[in-house]
Amino acid sequence: MSKRRYVARGVPGGYRIYDHRRRGWWGDLYELCPDDLLRELNGGKDPARLSALLKRYRALKR
Repeated sequence: MSKRRYVARGVPGGYRIYDHRRRGWWGDLYELCPDDLLRELNGGKDPARLSALLKRYRALKR
């Protein structure tokens, strides 16, 4: 099994997505662990599905 590029890491206040290839944070701070967003980032990378998931998680922050 290959190493996942994107992983969720717990930080104070929630979760952030870490990009192993870039060695930096990707995206925003999420209060809930974004499992389906991580699955899409590491898998299919469908732009329409990614934007829908990002909108959903941003709405949860409000």
